[in-house]
Amino acid sequence: METGTARDAELASALRLSVMRLSRRMRQERSSRLTPTQTSALASLERHGPMTLGEIAAHERVQPPSMTRVIAHLAIEGFVERRPHPTDGRQVIVEVTERGRDLLADDRRRRDEWLTARLGQLSSEDLAALNQAASILDAIASI
Repeated sequence: METGTARDAELASALRLSVMRLSRRMRQERSSRLTPTQTSALASLERHGPMTLGEIAAHERVQPPSMTRVIAHLAIEGFVERRPHPTDGRQVIVEVTERGRDLLADDRRRRDEWLTARLGQLSSEDLAALNQAASILDAIASI
């Protein structure tokens, strides 16, 4: 007889593989030419608003010098704009431009369209299970 711990470990392994495959496939559906790190930094700026390079690096859990390079590329492409910090002349504030917002919206639209098409191929029972699983997976990610 299988123990709860063994079943949990099996489920954990299956979920890890499934989530990784889905994540990889969703990344492939991106319309942009940005790296995942660049896209993530841009999305953080959109979600949290204007920030310093250090704040972006902390949100993204990378070192500030790495974020400096990421933001430099995004600025060259016109996806972010840098402006002087209002009280600290050594820092800059980085903000998403309209072009950056459009890029993120296009990426989300493409991935949503791809996933919607795949969901359309599922049974109502599978859709109901995924509806429940989505909130459970979100709760696991928030722990």
